[in-house]
Parts: sequence; structure tokens; C-alpha cells
Amino acid sequence: MEDSPAALTIVILTGLSGSGKSTALRVFEDLGFFCVDGLPVSLVPKLIGLFEEKGGQRYKGLALGMDVRQADMDTDWGATLAQVKGASSSLQIIFLEADTQEIIRRYATTRRPHPLESESRGLEQAVVEERTRMTPLRDAADMVIDTTDFSIHDLRRKLQEKWASIRVSTGTLKVHVMSFGFKYGPPSEADMIFDLRFLPNPYFEKALREKTGKDAPVRDYVLAADPGREFLTRLTDFLLYLLPLYAREGRYRLTIAFGCTGGRHRSVAVAEAVFDTLSKAGYNLSLEHRHIERG
Repeated sequence: MEDSPAALTIVILTGLSGSGKSTALRVFEDLGFFCVDGLPVSLVPKLIGLFEEKGGQRYKGLALGMDVRQADMDTDWGATLAQVKGASSSLQIIFLEADTQEIIRRYATTRRPHPLESESRGLEQAVVEERTRMTPLRDAADMVIDTTDFSIHDLRRKLQEKWASIRVSTGTLKVHVMSFGFKYGPPSEADMIFDLRFLPNPYFEKALREKTGKDAPVRDYVLAADPGREFLTRLTDFLLYLLPLYAREGRYRLTIAFGCTGGRHRSVAVAEAVFDTLSKAGYNLSLEHRHIERG
């Protein structure tokens, strides 16, 4: 992502406790951002003002870690977000989450208490309560990352890939295009899922099996002839009709997922083609191939 010298890039890293926010902050620190964790929500506008005033130009931007531990998160978040968005700064919100059982496992491993645990609320109840309380932030996020199956190194790599793929253009609707493999499970954050297992499968062609949907021979095998060609035409027409309707209703973020058996061939080829079409149409986009290496 290229930063304009006239705008301060602000990244708010938030999400569920135990989903990897601290790791994400370290990634942005390595990318040259000035990072602050645990800042009260009401102080965010003041910090931004100080950062701009005191010469934050030597940093790529400002990354803020915010979660349910901030006592004013529930009451001040909406007003603060509106205030920051109303300024001239460039703002991106990244929300990290994970399956409840995985978060419980991580807390059991580290033996640390959850921020919402108490004498009357156990760990699982605390995770469920936090998920509910954090829903407004998730809904406002530009990017949602499910870290259930990620190691620390996976999260670092995926976050760097996702951040690098963000395309900034005019308009407010942010579209995340994703490929995945059904054998590994569909993505929980997807708003729309398209099952592509009706398309011809390159896996059964020996010359194509080790390639991916990014490679031209696989792409041509899937999309150069019917049914793939006709499907892609109808799909892109449908999306170009549908997305403006979502934007008109005030939708802020939309995740479109394409799945095949292993997430390596058909889903990747279609996701790449859709991403290319929507890029030319001027949408704010990010692209993820979740299972391309596993498939």
C-alpha cells in the first residue's frame, strides 16, 4: 500500500482476546509503523493530533491495538470512529477472531485469565460475551482475519499479504475476495460463498495437478471453455449489478468466497478473475487464497 504524504495512515488492530492482536501489532511495527497498545478509545483523536504535530512522518503510519480491556470501548467507540473518519487521515480497521474452542485452548495453554472472566463468568462464557460486545467493531472493519488455523508465523505471513493487497480507490464499499477448499472448511467471515465444484477439475490432469489457479494453463482449463466461461460471464455481471446495491444501502465491507475441493485450482482461478474484473471497476479490494498451499 502506497501512503500519500498528505495523509496519515492509521491502522486499528482489534478483535477477540487470544486471536493474535499482539502478534499483528509486531508485524506493523516491523513494517515501520508507530504502535500503541491498550490506548483508551477517548484518547485516540488526541494521539493522532500529537503524532501529526510532532513529526510522525518518519513512520509509515500509526497502528493502534484496541480491545475489550479498554473500559470506554463500548461507550466511546462509535463517536471516536466517526471523528477519525471525518478527519483527513487514511484509516483501516483490522479485526482478528478465532473459533471459541480454539481461543479456549490458547488460554489454557498460556494459563492467563481472559479479560472478562470473573467469579461468576467462566472462560467460555467470557469468550461468548466478548464476541457479542465486539460485534460493532467487526461490522466496521475493513478486513476480518480468522486465525483459528494459524500459527504465529502463518498470521504474520497472511497479514503482510493482506495488507499489501489492499487497493485504495474512491467509494466506501470494501470487497474481500477469497478462495478456499471445502475439505478444510468454509470461511466463517464470508458473506457470500460460491461452490465451484461443478467446474472441470484440473487435479485429474497430471500436467496441471501441481500448478495452481494462478497459472495460465489451469486458468484456461477452468475458464476458457464452457461451463467455466459462461459461468464467469454471468457471475461478474451479477456482482457488478449487486455490489452497487450493497453500497447504496450503506454496506461497509463484503467478503465473497469461492470454494472448490482443495482450494488450489478452480477457486483460485475464479477468485483471480473476479478480483481483476472488480479492480477494473474501481472497487476497494483485497485478495486471499486461504488454502492454496494446503490444497
